[in-house]
Amino acid sequence: MIFRGGNTVIKAVIFDFDGTIIDTETPWFEIYRELLKMDYDFDLPLEAFARVIGTTNGSLFDLIDQSLTHPIDRQQFKEKARSHYLKIKDDLPLRNGFLDILNGIKNSGTKLALASSSNREWVVGFLDKHRLIDDFPIIFTAEDVEEVKPNPALYIKTLEALGVEPNEAIAVEDSANGSLAAIKAGINCLIIPNDMTKNLTFHQNTRMIDSYLDFDLARYLKRETWS
Repeated sequence: MIFRGGNTVIKAVIFDFDGTIIDTETPWFEIYRELLKMDYDFDLPLEAFARVIGTTNGSLFDLIDQSLTHPIDRQQFKEKARSHYLKIKDDLPLRNGFLDILNGIKNSGTKLALASSSNREWVVGFLDKHRLIDDFPIIFTAEDVEEVKPNPALYIKTLEALGVEPNEAIAVEDSANGSLAAIKAGINCLIIPNDMTKNLTFHQNTRMIDSYLDFDLARYLKRETWS
C-alpha cells in the first residue's frame, strides 16, 4: 500500500548515493588529508572538505592552491587518490539500517529512484556489488545533466522520469549541496547526515534525523508530515 495523508500522497522516494546509502565520503577525506600532508605538507580542514560534499570538488582545489606556492596538479592528485581508494572500496558497508528502510519503501508500493552527482560507473559499481541495482529502476548521475547539485537539474529529471509532482516525492540526502538541490526542485527533503556532514548548516525547509534507525516510514511517507 501507499501511505496516505492530507490531500496528496507520497508517491516516490529519491535517494542520493554517496554518503547517504554508503559512507563513501569519510574514506575520501582521510585519503585526501593523508596525501596532501605527505606530498604538499598541507593540512586539509574537515570543514573545507565537508562544504564540497555532494557537488564537484573544484572549489576544494581552489582553496588548496591558495595555500600552496605552486598549484597542485589536480588530475595527477585525483588519480593517486583514486588508486588508494580502490584498495578499500569493496569493503565499504551500507549505512546501518538502510536495507530495512529500502525494503519498507518497496513493500509500501512507493516508487524508488536515485539521483547522484557522481558518475554512473561509480554509482552502478557499488549498487551491483551490494545487489541493489534492481531496486532503483531510475538512476540519474553526473553524465545526465550539465550541472550537478546544488543545481536542481538531477532532481527535476528524476521527477519527470518518475511521473510525479515535486510535492509527491521526498529526497533522502546527507549533504547541504544535495539538500539544496532538492529544495530548489520543490521536493521535500529528509537529511540523514554522516560524520562528515553532521555539522553543516542545512536549508531551513529540510527535516533531519540522526540515522536510518530513526526513519519512521509511517510518518515520513505521509504527505501531512511535510505540510
